Amino acid sequence: MLSPDRILNPMPFAEAAADYDVVRRAIGHIRGHWREQPEIEAIAEAASVTPTELHHLFRRWCGLTPKAFLQALTLDGARQLLRDSASVLDASYEVGLSGPGRLHDLFVTHEAMSPGEWKSGGEGLTVSFGFHPSPFGSALVMATERGLAGLAFADPGEERAALADMKSRWPKATYVEDSARTAAVARRIFDPTQWKPKEPLRVVLIGTDWEVRVWDALLKIPMGQLATYSGIAGKLCAPRAARAVGAAVGKNPVSFVVPCHRVIGKAGDLTGYHWGITRKRAMLGWEAGKVAAAA
Repeated sequence: MLSPDRILNPMPFAEAAADYDVVRRAIGHIRGHWREQPEIEAIAEAASVTPTELHHLFRRWCGLTPKAFLQALTLDGARQLLRDSASVLDASYEVGLSGPGRLHDLFVTHEAMSPGEWKSGGEGLTVSFGFHPSPFGSALVMATERGLAGLAFADPGEERAALADMKSRWPKATYVEDSARTAAVARRIFDPTQWKPKEPLRVVLIGTDWEVRVWDALLKIPMGQLATYSGIAGKLCAPRAARAVGAAVGKNPVSFVVPCHRVIGKAGDLTGYHWGITRKRAMLGWEAGKVAAAA
């Protein structure tokens, strides 16, 4: 039974979580009118807040003004990021990167389960789960003894569907609702004050050999940067496998932490996202603010 009080359990970043509903409406308007570069008054009206409230909300939520957030999410902005980060995978593979772009990624350590463990459908695996507020809506956090195994998102009323989706990935695992345990993991993921290099977040990747290779490549895309499906395919020595890369990206069970939202089309199109294109835009804008604040 999913307990509403557990889903709404207050946390240090609960204010940012409460902001997301307004942000979601604002992004919806931006998405439909970005070519006109809408003024803050129009965005605020669409989000059902005043311009002043919207300005303060965005500064509180991601550290950017609404105008800067709009610029970060336009197609032109995405294309510029691609131009700026054309060699980002080269750099990360060869020498690594430093600076604000690695703010969160440096604090993640990961391992993969064996192919046999994946093929068993999670048999013998115990997964603790809980719903928690996040800057991107209600977050489903799933953890094993070896680390974070799943992270999904849900809009109000969609929690059960998100849980069913994640359970279907490892149908033979044992699932235990334990929000007390997963709350600490949620804080490590979403509260930047908890991003500590000496205490990396442990992540376990459960998938096929190919999927794990793709997910590992995603972890090399720095915060505030973007990569393309074809670019990742090239780095995996499979330049014609962009479509297969896209399929693996779509199956990523640890969203946000394994940053599949940082992969876009070659032309700069943000393309789809399993947990909603609006949420993908929100993640990119939120990260842009964190990188700007750390620069």
